Amino acid sequence: PTNVPGIQISEHLPFTARQADKYTILRSMRSKENNHERAINYLLTGYLPLPTLELPSMGSVVSKELGPKNGLPPYVAVPNTFPSYGAGFLGGEHNPFLSGDPNVTGYKVRDLTLPADVDWTRVGNRRYLLEKMDARFRAIEASADFKAMDSFYQRAHDLLSSPVAKKAFDVDAEPAALREKYGRTPVGQGCLLARRLVEAGVRFVTVAKGWLNYDTHGDNFNIMKKVLLPEFDRGFAALLEDLHQRGMLETTLVIAMGEFGRTPKVNGDAGRDHHNKAWSIVLAGAGIAGGRVLGATDQTATEVTELPVEPEDLLFTIYKMLGVDTAKEYHSPIGRPVKLVNGGRLIPGLLG
Repeated sequence: PTNVPGIQISEHLPFTARQADKYTILRSMRSKENNHERAINYLLTGYLPLPTLELPSMGSVVSKELGPKNGLPPYVAVPNTFPSYGAGFLGGEHNPFLSGDPNVTGYKVRDLTLPADVDWTRVGNRRYLLEKMDARFRAIEASADFKAMDSFYQRAHDLLSSPVAKKAFDVDAEPAALREKYGRTPVGQGCLLARRLVEAGVRFVTVAKGWLNYDTHGDNFNIMKKVLLPEFDRGFAALLEDLHQRGMLETTLVIAMGEFGRTPKVNGDAGRDHHNKAWSIVLAGAGIAGGRVLGATDQTATEVTELPVEPEDLLFTIYKMLGVDTAKEYHSPIGRPVKLVNGGRLIPGLLG
């Protein structure tokens, strides 16, 4: 039982159960893709994968549309990047900034401080020389790569010179009790770092355990009970409670999701296989009412029977909530117009 009468979740998510008044469970996601890489691409871009064009993920779209704040990168991936997380044809300047694992002892973000033998005068001299040399190249050749490199250099300089950035990534500054509450795991400390980054001005943060860790084709029940659910439970629940206590949940959208679900039927290896016809995600914050369940499936959880939601709908809704124009068009390198999301609708009842 959760702290909302009538809503029950897995007994291996006790901390998340106590935060049910803060989130909505959407039980009716479905997808046209049942392969990891293609399904992730579809979920994060709103388009079925195309062999001829690499489309930008939603984090990269948010990076382009909302831009950086306080000298921080607008899009951060904790701890790393995975297939389809990138900017596609938008270019490298909108790829995620990689934080590394905040759970390691003595965690430091790589290259966030100057080398011991370099001071800011020397940095200034180097920038001046670089700008003079670049000006000569630009005079004889124009290239989008130059613009991307300029953006990289500028953001690197902003990061190095920003006390806000150094403070935001300093998870060691958090009280030991709060770090324990999140859980001393990559997922738990990743959620804590995400809160710090959003608090400091980062627009979009992904936190993931890793590539295919939840792909439980075998020994599903032991892996979920002993490893996957406990670390997710502590990190996710602590994040919701922490954001709420700081008055940040009202302006922060939190989503827990995968690219598809697992089969209701258990296979011969005590595992669950890929299931794209029906699965659940959880959404909280940013005006979403908590303590609700939306959508439904049949008795075996095999098919959606009420309020079907597909990746296009999810991206459309996320962009609307973040103030991004869903009708806006980008242009591919060959001039092809590409809308931010391939159709979709606002998920009925989510914001009502």
